[in-house]
Amino acid sequence: MQRITITLDDDLMEELDAVIAEQGYQNRSEAIRDLTRAGIQQAAQEKGKAGECVAALVYVYDHAQRDLSRRLVDTYHHHHDLSLATLHVHLDGDNCMEVTALRGSGNEVQHFADHIIAERGVKYGRVVMMPTGKKAEGKKKGHSHG
Repeated sequence: MQRITITLDDDLMEELDAVIAEQGYQNRSEAIRDLTRAGIQQAAQEKGKAGECVAALVYVYDHAQRDLSRRLVDTYHHHHDLSLATLHVHLDGDNCMEVTALRGSGNEVQHFADHIIAERGVKYGRVVMMPTGKKAEGKKKGHSHG
């Protein structure tokens, strides 16, 4: 690890301390490390340089929307290599929520999520991506704890 010195104005420091208190960080360094990682990930994603990631795609849709279920299934089948598992929840008589665990390159995952969320009849959607620390090429299946 390296020790650095930064200068923050009083308002920003106040906001940082509020985040630290709200989220239960033990100290400022932990918070700044997490916020830095999140900023680096976001910048890479925005520049199209996102590597391998895991993600959760969450969306709410009107299950009665004409052909929506078929369109969603078709999209999943065309991107079967990204989808790990899906949870389907009936919210009420009209609405369903799906949560899908995804794994792949950040660009492919974002493209897939954007396509699902843009479907007519999908009311709300969000994708949360977390890097795995691996580059997109050379995907490795499975893992070991040994």
